[in-house]
Amino acid sequence: MSETLLLAWSSGKDSALALQETLGSGGREITLLSTVTEGYGRISMHGVREQLLRAQAESLALPLDIVYIPRECSDQEYQRCMEGALRVHVERGCRSVVFGDIFLSGIREYREKNLAKVGMEARFPLWGRSPKELSRSFLEAGFQAVITCIDSRVLDRSCAGRLYDRSFVNELPDGVDPCGENGEFHTFVFNGPIFGAGIGFARGEVVLRNERFYFCDLIPNAQEPKASTSARE
Repeated sequence: MSETLLLAWSSGKDSALALQETLGSGGREITLLSTVTEGYGRISMHGVREQLLRAQAESLALPLDIVYIPRECSDQEYQRCMEGALRVHVERGCRSVVFGDIFLSGIREYREKNLAKVGMEARFPLWGRSPKELSRSFLEAGFQAVITCIDSRVLDRSCAGRLYDRSFVNELPDGVDPCGENGEFHTFVFNGPIFGAGIGFARGEVVLRNERFYFCDLIPNAQEPKASTSARE
C-alpha cells in the first residue's frame, strides 16, 4: 500500500526540489497543498495567480488542495485555516507534510509544533543541505523559474521578473542566500524534469507593496518564455 503525503507547494524552486526528492523515493501518493489569499486570487507572498498554480498542478499530474486565507491574515487565522484543511487529510489517512525548508530552525519548529496538534509530522528532504549546491542542482536538473517577488532592502527592483539562472545567482550581492531562504526573493517554476509541459506566461507590471516588496505580475496563457542558456548549464 502506498504512503499518502501532503507537500507544501509555494509554486517556487525549493518546493519543486522537495517534490522531486519525494517522487524519487517512490511508493507515495502526493497531494500539493497551497495557500491563496481571498480576494486577490494569488499565492501568499509569491504573488502568483491561482490560474498559474493550477497549471502547475496539471502539468505535474498531481492533485491540488488550495487553502484560502483572508486578506491581512493574522497567524491565528492562518493556523485556523490550515488546521481545518489538515484535519480533512488526517481523516483520509495522511500523516505527513513535506516542506522545502533548508536551514531556518525557527520555521521548522513552528511547522512541527502546529502539525503535532493534528497528529501529523513534518518532513524536510532538503534540510541541512548547502543552498549553493541546491541552487546548482536545480539548474543542472533543467528546472526553469522566474523571480516573482524581491525584498527591496537587499535586491534591486530590476530583479523582479528575471529568470532564476546562473547569471542571476552569480550576481547576487554578498549575504543574499542563493535560494532566497531568508525571504530575499521568491520564484515561480514554469518547467523542469517533473513537469509534463512548460507553463506559458508573460511578464506584466512590477508593483511595490508595503513599501518594501516588488512583485512582478505573471500573466497566464501567454507564449512560454525562452530560458537563457545559463539556466540549462
